[in-house]
Amino acid sequence: MPSQRDLEHMPVESSCLTLKKALILLVWIAAAGCAVGPDYRPPPAPDVQTYTEKPTPEETVSAPGVGGAAQRLVDGGDIPAQWWSLFHSEALDRLIRRALADSPTLVAAEAALRQARENLRARTGTVAYPSLDGSFSASRQKISGASSGLPDEYGSTFSLFNASVSVSYILDVFGGGRRELEALQAQVDTQRYLLEGAHLTLAANIVTAAIREASLRAQIRANEEIVAAETKQLEMVERQAALGGAALSDVLAQQAQLAQTRAILPIPEGLHPRGTCWRP
Repeated sequence: MPSQRDLEHMPVESSCLTLKKALILLVWIAAAGCAVGPDYRPPPAPDVQTYTEKPTPEETVSAPGVGGAAQRLVDGGDIPAQWWSLFHSEALDRLIRRALADSPTLVAAEAALRQARENLRARTGTVAYPSLDGSFSASRQKISGASSGLPDEYGSTFSLFNASVSVSYILDVFGGGRRELEALQAQVDTQRYLLEGAHLTLAANIVTAAIREASLRAQIRANEEIVAAETKQLEMVERQAALGGAALSDVLAQQAQLAQTRAILPIPEGLHPRGTCWRP
């Protein structure tokens, strides 16, 4: 039968035990509330169907001449990765292949992507999977009989084998490891998008420069033909003026027209009218 002293201390011990349970419960609740960050959810994509505010026309305006036929615009078409091949120009394809192979920007972007992937693999092995370590050793030992006061022939020789295996795992209680892996995966995605953007930008710049150069060459050829025609016309007016069939003002007007035509499209420095490439 419990004594009076035990009866007096029993409520106090029970209260202490209840308080300890409450503290433990509060600690676990606080630990659960300290989980690192909420789960990331990407925002919904905008509800749009086209890139332009107004719908594009079904076909472009036609023009006389080579390549002036109307072009049709198809929505939802699949554009290949090597979109420049749609121009069907072997010279352009060869130029872009050479640029993509020799671009230091693409080399740096590919190296950054490989580094981000290796960082993700290394950290994934540490956080998401257990670490396993094992060791094995073997030794040959002999106990002399003299250590026991016996002759040496009473000694014994034996082999000793030691093997050990250890497994360790990091408990990601607060979710910091998972968030770190998500951040590393985001870096991989970012570097991949940067590589794709650099690839697209380089190809687009080359195609734009090639089309611009072809346009300038066509304008130069057209300007040369106009200059040649106006030069012949000036010679005819000068001959007529010498024979009295034209006034001096007609000659001056034709000279001014020829000079104006020559000044419309000057040849850029380093661009030969009949050449096929830029010259330094």
